[in-house]
Amino acid sequence: MIAHDLIELLNESDELDYIEAKSAREVGKSILETICAFSNATGIGKGYILAGVERHMISTSEYTYEPIGITDTDQWQQDLASRCANEFNRPVRPTISVELVGGKQVIVVEVAELARSAKPLFFKAQGLPRGAWIRVGSTDQRCTEDDLEAFYERRDRFDRIAVDYTSIQDVDPVALNRYRRLRGNVRPTAEELTYDDEELLTALNCMVPDGTGRLTVTGVLMFGTTKILRREFPAQRVDYIRVPGNRWMEDPENRFTSIDMRGPLMLMAYRATDAVFDDLPKAFRLEGRNLQAESVGLPDQALREAVVNALMHRSYRVHSPLQLIRYDNRVEITNAGFSLKPESSLGQPGSVLRNPSIADIFHDTNLAETKGTGIRAMRQLLQKAHLAPPTYESNRSNNTFTIRLLLHHFLGRADLEWLATFEEFQLNDAQKQALIFVREVGAIDNSTYRQLSARSAKLARIDLENLCNKSLITKKGKTRGTYYIPGEQLKTRVRTSQIGNEASHISPEASQIGNEASHISSEASQIRNEASYISSEASQIGNEASYISGKKQPVVDLSIKEKILQDFSSNLHRRVQALGPRVSERRELIRLILDICSVTEWTLDELSTLLKRNRKGLFDNYLSPLIDSGQLEYKYPDMKRHPQQAYRTVQD
Repeated sequence: MIAHDLIELLNESDELDYIEAKSAREVGKSILETICAFSNATGIGKGYILAGVERHMISTSEYTYEPIGITDTDQWQQDLASRCANEFNRPVRPTISVELVGGKQVIVVEVAELARSAKPLFFKAQGLPRGAWIRVGSTDQRCTEDDLEAFYERRDRFDRIAVDYTSIQDVDPVALNRYRRLRGNVRPTAEELTYDDEELLTALNCMVPDGTGRLTVTGVLMFGTTKILRREFPAQRVDYIRVPGNRWMEDPENRFTSIDMRGPLMLMAYRATDAVFDDLPKAFRLEGRNLQAESVGLPDQALREAVVNALMHRSYRVHSPLQLIRYDNRVEITNAGFSLKPESSLGQPGSVLRNPSIADIFHDTNLAETKGTGIRAMRQLLQKAHLAPPTYESNRSNNTFTIRLLLHHFLGRADLEWLATFEEFQLNDAQKQALIFVREVGAIDNSTYRQLSARSAKLARIDLENLCNKSLITKKGKTRGTYYIPGEQLKTRVRTSQIGNEASHISPEASQIGNEASHISSEASQIRNEASYISSEASQIGNEASYISGKKQPVVDLSIKEKILQDFSSNLHRRVQALGPRVSERRELIRLILDICSVTEWTLDELSTLLKRNRKGLFDNYLSPLIDSGQLEYKYPDMKRHPQQAYRTVQD
């Protein structure tokens, strides 16, 4: 591929894992990290680095890639070839070429993915795992111990490590009998059911086969007594947290209730699911001439699938409990350990196991699949129950994975009647779901569409472009900043049905779901108030004309927000007013940002204007690190590039 084609691809696509643009007037560490990441990547074949190409901001979420050129291309190539040959654990020989684009000299570096036996590539000076880099989406990330296990396919995996001072006396007989019963239900003639307890534990990789009788990590976690679990894995528990409202500690006077559950995983899979399910609203639907009502709540099988997947795939190296948080409108399950499988591949066949021995036991008892179909199964179960598909977030920085299950109907009777007005456009089911999502949230991007529809990135792009061509949605931004808002055809139908002006249409459907209409209606009205730009074409997005260049600040009216600050704390207001162009202490500005965002949520444009700071520098140097550290959170966690994204302080 030539430089011109690569730049064109970057400007047309919202995310690419095999192309990286660098201004790179000289060969720096960032170039070498990307070469290392491309070499260690899985399935890309080749990766391309465009040196001498820079990203220019056009608006709040729109940018374009343009050539800026490299002056001394000969010296640049020599430096890169020399460093690639000497700084890694094995020499790397990338293909380097110089091309002229727009009168500027651009260098294309083509890096071939290494053979499986040659991975991982890493910096000799740093060693493993810190010196190895991998490609995650369109970013370069340092390798972790979990990544190295995947590279080496080690037999001494963490879940097979022996736990000293343990024996069969530390096994809970109730948990072991539960395995035998469940295994017998799946396969009554299974040979392992004839084994005695020690033989069975050894066969399941729960006991070390060296005659000492010691249990492995899998043995303690799956079948251990509460006593041994407290001693060896004190944080191995499930916290069920019931939060009133729809956001974390929305009401400081009525914060939350919590149940801490401990025990072997074989029993916890049921206890945790039952604790949540017993607390969920129950509702029934009687259609046509049916004599038996049908449950229309969250399917218990979908909930159990989500819980078991969290228990099966979480990282037990990290001493942190699994959290089940029950809000009024959703259930969130957060476990330690990012997804080893690329986020773009979640829901597709194939699985990358962090704990293969634990996964095998869950699979043997039919509690979980090991073929990577867990999320797909959840989608199907929720779709059958007329509920919204699950959304998920894998965070390598925080080393966490979160899945969210919405509790209200996504395609109720009113929604289906509304969608019937679009029959002329011949939309597929995924596109219809996207229209509902855009109507409710006000925008959608490629990543969110893939989660809703289980479509590949390529098919998602085709579907979204098709909706654009039919004027149902309008494309905004470029490359990784691409998102879509309502088009003329969609806005016309929203206005006609008056859906965009009130939230009452959710209440009738919600009244059938456990009499929680007041909560859902309240949430819906909040969504309507926050997403009023559906009818007015987004005041923040519509003001893109004010972004003449990335260097200019947007026109932002802070009168209401400043009044809120002043009413909340005169001292806080004075601190903002006294803020100068430079801050001597970085911690001072961090404290100010956290204090401001604890009062109310702020967009990046509002914070930039209030604090008189450059948008990019403010986000890169302050907001992003605060989010990664868990001190700030997104207003719209399901869609990080939401055009009205805002930030708020996480309350302790």
